[in-house]
Amino acid sequence: MIPLRPSLLRPREALVCSQCLVRSRPSQHSAIRGFLSSSKRRTGIADDQSPPAFHKSYFSANRLFDGSSSRGGLLSSLASNNAAKSTSDSPSGASATPADASTASSGTFATAAIPDELPHRRRKRLKDESKETGQPEPAMPLDASAQLSNFSSTLPTTSLRRKLAAYLALTKPRLSFLIVLTTTSSYGMYPISTLLTLDPAMTPLPTLSTSTLTLIYLTAGTFLSCCSANTLNMMFEPKYDALMSRTRNRPLVRGLISYRGALLFALGTAVTGLSLLYIGTNPTTTALSAANIFLYAFVYTPLKRISVVNTWVGAIVGGIPPLMGWIAAAGLTATIGHDTWRDMLFSEESIGGWLLGGILFAWQFPHFNALSHIIRDEYKAAGYRMMAWVNPARNARVSLRYSLLMFPISIGLWWYDVVGPGFLVSSTIANGWLVREAYRFWQHQGANGTARGLFWASIWQLPALLVGGLVTKKGLWDGVWRNIFGHPDEDDEEYIYYEDEEEVESTNSEDRQSAPRLSSKQTKTSTLSTV
Repeated sequence: MIPLRPSLLRPREALVCSQCLVRSRPSQHSAIRGFLSSSKRRTGIADDQSPPAFHKSYFSANRLFDGSSSRGGLLSSLASNNAAKSTSDSPSGASATPADASTASSGTFATAAIPDELPHRRRKRLKDESKETGQPEPAMPLDASAQLSNFSSTLPTTSLRRKLAAYLALTKPRLSFLIVLTTTSSYGMYPISTLLTLDPAMTPLPTLSTSTLTLIYLTAGTFLSCCSANTLNMMFEPKYDALMSRTRNRPLVRGLISYRGALLFALGTAVTGLSLLYIGTNPTTTALSAANIFLYAFVYTPLKRISVVNTWVGAIVGGIPPLMGWIAAAGLTATIGHDTWRDMLFSEESIGGWLLGGILFAWQFPHFNALSHIIRDEYKAAGYRMMAWVNPARNARVSLRYSLLMFPISIGLWWYDVVGPGFLVSSTIANGWLVREAYRFWQHQGANGTARGLFWASIWQLPALLVGGLVTKKGLWDGVWRNIFGHPDEDDEEYIYYEDEEEVESTNSEDRQSAPRLSSKQTKTSTLSTV
């Protein structure tokens, strides 16, 4: 048994965790109690001042903040001890430099990154300091691709996890997830047929298993298509990505993946994704996905260095996925002769898909304009022509303009019976929040933290809008209402029931006999009118 140090037995820094207490035997308990009592006598601590048997620090010994008197808990106290030790061991007794202190404090716990204050207080302090000193705001946190690249670089070169993490970084996971979310949300908001809600046996509409399988094909195909487009985007601009802190950790910039490997990955995901869409949905959805890959990789990517029009092209790319989800759902109920691409895209039933695509098109501007304003200097240094530095005033105006456009588009979804009236309430709250932040962004021209405020408002506003549309989908709660309270009584006069075939034949013969008599009367009437 390893002896415990007396310094570890202080009342406020006890390190005995609950698992050790549970697993230990009674004999060990008595030995520990005897050792603790002897230690207290040696340290001069009275018995009445001893901590309770189960101190709160026992149950948080494995946490970063263990409830000790130090600011950062156990890890920070150990880090400070390491820093002090390194200072005392330094030659000529000189004090350690800040860089040495930070290195010493990281020590074994380099990945823990213990903060000295709460995150929201730190953001507020940095914002206040930027206002007082006039310095630019701190950089945005690393995206998922940069985090995966950093994780991949720490693994052995021959590790399979290193390759998987690097290839996953090529896909821009958060962006791909957002696109899949907008596609599947539009698929789920496609109106429910009234015939299907009354009696599923009355119509040849697909069953639940068929629609679920289509959703799986749509999700997988859309994600793989996004992976291909994002990989091609990274392949075309690695030397420019190296100039920006937001993109310099991408796998191609750091050499974690070869260009040949990235090209094969882009081609493989494109072929697989488009094949899944063609098999599981319809050709129109597949064509839209292929067009999106082309627009993003071969139009939007080079246009970023030519003109600010790239923002509008990028908004079109973002608006196509909801239209894909809508058309994939429409293909399930399309009949033969009404399933062409013209019927899918330009019929009256496709208005809901265009409106959902319009929401994503308008959302791109407040979201991206706020983000580009924060890192506008890096965009300028890398040669990307963004409105944030080419025309900052226009950048703010466009953000506010398209934020206001979210209101009529949301009302249009209710007007065309895509969602119920409850969506007007939820969308007004979400859109109002976005417009408020966009107005502050325009009023202060991105200063005083308004750019970050608009960016985070756009991050939360879009999921709130989509979830609100799914919850208030038109006809969704009608089926629940009927299941609870039953079907309404139908008017018997609207339907004629025949008991056997003889009655049907007699009725048809009577109709045929009455037809000549009616035509003779019409002939006499026409003769009289002529005379």
